[in-house]
Amino acid sequence: MNAPRLNRTLVLEAPVRVADGSGGYTETWVPLGTVWAEVTARSGSERQVAGVPISRVGYRIVVRGAPTGSTMRPSPDQRFAEGARRFVIRAVAERDPRGQYLICFADEEVAA
Repeated sequence: MNAPRLNRTLVLEAPVRVADGSGGYTETWVPLGTVWAEVTARSGSERQVAGVPISRVGYRIVVRGAPTGSTMRPSPDQRFAEGARRFVIRAVAERDPRGQYLICFADEEVAA
């Protein structure tokens, strides 16, 4: 198995709920750190939501492994940011038996 080309920097972000003072909350995203990644597009689709076309592309994002429980280990409730782009993490798996790299399956949605 060849080593991945980690040639893009992504910011790993986690959601944080903040009370809005009216019994509800708002969700904000806080950066956890920067990772080097290999980003590969998989497949895409388009659908209509309230009359607005939404384009969705799936990505396979490979990053260096991190131990379970580490704040730098991506999880499905998090996302990657690259400038104005957001990649929502759907699943994470180890790429190799030693866990040197992780594969993150993520989606990017954009209103067309």
